[in-house]
Amino acid sequence: MKSDKILDAKGLACPMPIVKTKKAMDQLVSGQILEILATDKGAKNDLSAWAKSGGHELLEYTEENGVLKFYLKKG
Repeated sequence: MKSDKILDAKGLACPMPIVKTKKAMDQLVSGQILEILATDKGAKNDLSAWAKSGGHELLEYTEENGVLKFYLKKG
């Protein structure tokens, strides 16, 4: 999937992936896609809940070699 911006949040513990995601999303316009790379296992629940509460859409989630990859579409 093609993203408009990539956020590397690997190695960061909760709540930093969410804090960084919010800052990155603020720089995008509606409809753009943010790719987030994280290693914190809690990020899966945190990011999906945060996206829903903020009016954004979690398009895709994958996990490969311990790295969680999320694609969020700005609402």
